[in-house]
Amino acid sequence: MLEIADHPFGNPTFTGRRWPLADVRVLAPILPSKVVAVGRNYAAHAQEFGNEVPKEPMIFLKPSTSVIGPNVAIKRPRASSQVDFEGELAVVIGQPVRNVPAARAGAAILGYTVGNDVSARDLQRSDGQWGRAKGFDTFCPLGPWIETSLDASDLALRSEVDGEVKQDARTSALVHKIPELVEFVSGVMTLLPGDVILTGTPEGVGPVENGQQVSITIEGIGTLTNPVQDA
Repeated sequence: MLEIADHPFGNPTFTGRRWPLADVRVLAPILPSKVVAVGRNYAAHAQEFGNEVPKEPMIFLKPSTSVIGPNVAIKRPRASSQVDFEGELAVVIGQPVRNVPAARAGAAILGYTVGNDVSARDLQRSDGQWGRAKGFDTFCPLGPWIETSLDASDLALRSEVDGEVKQDARTSALVHKIPELVEFVSGVMTLLPGDVILTGTPEGVGPVENGQQVSITIEGIGTLTNPVQDA
């Protein structure tokens, strides 16, 4: 791995030092000021919960304190008896934008990484809104890195729990496409460098238990793996 002297935005300055991957701890590739997640953005996922596909993107926020990196444990809170994984393509914003049209959204994107929108499903149902269910510490794994040269419009996405495939889809099935999402979200709030948009999860989500391991792989990016532990 090459060491850079500053932040990843713009042209990085390299220190000249190299580190073997085995000798470093890989953190979340970015700590966003906010994570904007999109609900029900794959038709099959909406249908598996008996929901309609929204005409406009359905967005909600996950706090920056929910972000963890690869190989860090997802902690199942005592308040929940059903914690679900949700594998997602994550868009990382590269410059401040407000009201950016979809046609120019690509210029606002730094790159893409893998995300897991961990959800306390029972609390999501009982609360009627999603702030608590989606906002626990460790509920937003991101990584393993940001891929900056990638066409993300049709990538394979696969989620596994203890090696068993649970989700197998392509990003081309997104109802609201990436440029549209950037336009919509930036029309609501200013997006800052490092902010993350989770684009939605395909069908096949389900619960994880103490001691299990979740791995989410997106073509052209890599694999994000996290163990699961009771808090």
